Amino acid sequence: MRTKFDLSPEEQALLPGQGDVDFYRAHGWYLSKQVFSRAELTELRAAAEHFYQHGPDQALPHHPERLAYWRREHGEVHRHNDYIAFENRVIGHALSRPIIGAIAAQLAETEAIRLFQSTLISKPAIADEPTNLVPWHFDKHYWATCSSSKMLTAFIPLQDCTVENGTITMVDGSHLWQELPSSSNVHSHFAERDPAELEDLLQKNAAHNSARVNKVPVDIPAGHISFHHCRIYHGSGANLSSSPRQAISLHLQPADNHWRAFRDSAGKLQSYNHDTLVRKTSTGTPDYADPNYCPTIWATR
Repeated sequence: MRTKFDLSPEEQALLPGQGDVDFYRAHGWYLSKQVFSRAELTELRAAAEHFYQHGPDQALPHHPERLAYWRREHGEVHRHNDYIAFENRVIGHALSRPIIGAIAAQLAETEAIRLFQSTLISKPAIADEPTNLVPWHFDKHYWATCSSSKMLTAFIPLQDCTVENGTITMVDGSHLWQELPSSSNVHSHFAERDPAELEDLLQKNAAHNSARVNKVPVDIPAGHISFHHCRIYHGSGANLSSSPRQAISLHLQPADNHWRAFRDSAGKLQSYNHDTLVRKTSTGTPDYADPNYCPTIWATR
């Protein structure tokens, strides 16, 4: 009996092998085979442009306080629009493809994958635009209310992604580092922090682990996906090309991930944007399995 999570033979050929899983364990990132066709990427770029020109197909009921949400009045800066899978039907359908969840499940070694967050990104072709520079950070800092340490991100460029247009760069193997005690502002978004401070934090964490900082730019051919662990340090550089660098950042969670109470070093209770949007569990806590915002995109039988 077929289910909505069955893969075609062609999709099964896209799954990572054991060597790929071993590489992900050791390095914290993985570059997939070609998942999206050129025609599908054209459709996604058209959907992104429609969103920028006409707004969402369905809008969030309200905007959480810390939402990343570019509007026209912000000008030609590095654009980020959270909840794009919810707000745009074409993009939401593409991000729900079971093959994406199946790849993530094999890398994270879990039986099911839910969407956690999705962000449409456009890095303008302005070489000296300061917002284009994404300083070193790792995603789990922003997901302090999540119980799982196996969360991961699928970075999906809508064109070839290279050093020239500011591709994602990994600090190879840094997901295995033991982290130094951090200040309370470590959970603030990288755009709100001094890049020099984040570079210093990276170097100190490397020294604490007697590790070398090995920065690996990931060239991502169009249609391929770069996956990375929630604890790997990563960032990106300037767009030196003549075209915007467009991408979707798809954050994924294992099925056992759930909300947890978390206080930072200053004793402040942390929150995530979902906490004011998703339904509540029977105990009154935010439900990170709410199918409206966090649908399951892959599950074994």
